[in-house]
Amino acid sequence: MTKAERFELAVKRTEELRKPEIELMDKGYNLIAGVDEVGRGPLAGPVVAAACIFDRDVDIVGIDDSKKLSEKKRERLFDEIKEKALAYGIGESSCEVIDEINILEATKLAMKKAIEKADKMLISKGKDKIQIVVFDAVKIADLDKEQISVVKGDQKYFSIAAASILAKVTRDKLMKEYDKVYPEYGFASNKGYGTKAHYEGIKKAGITQIHRRSFLKNLDTH
Repeated sequence: MTKAERFELAVKRTEELRKPEIELMDKGYNLIAGVDEVGRGPLAGPVVAAACIFDRDVDIVGIDDSKKLSEKKRERLFDEIKEKALAYGIGESSCEVIDEINILEATKLAMKKAIEKADKMLISKGKDKIQIVVFDAVKIADLDKEQISVVKGDQKYFSIAAASILAKVTRDKLMKEYDKVYPEYGFASNKGYGTKAHYEGIKKAGITQIHRRSFLKNLDTH
């Protein structure tokens, strides 16, 4: 496949992802936030969420579910998304919060933080607040906004896919920094997930301050 053909496919994919949001805009929803999270499954590190709002005529080619993109492409898109988004917000919940209130509630809390930051950015630009939030398979009962929950939303909505990229790149960078502090666990490569190297690191060096103790209750670390 030539470079031109790959670009054409990426343009078509962008149009496909934009379509449901354009349909919402045609119904009067001009400030649509796509929200997604990264890091529900790892044994260590925070869960990170992002919210993204775009203008109708946003021009970014290559957006897709972060899991489908290379690290290099995600990092390039990360800067472009922040530059071209009407507004965005990134929120996180620490391992302590995850242990205290459980991973689902901690995820929702990170999402609320992201939405709140995105709202603040909109207001700082003289805009109204977010009108409707589109989630990837989640709903937040105490969020005072209209909501849509879409299964595999990061593969169907442009703004959710963009949010998945912001959350993924943010969390990956954080885990690479943690790798410098705790080099025994392979965080730079496994990002806190339960790989063989990670479990071996726990057995040799024990549990760190960034481990989710509630995820490791049944693990013999001695």
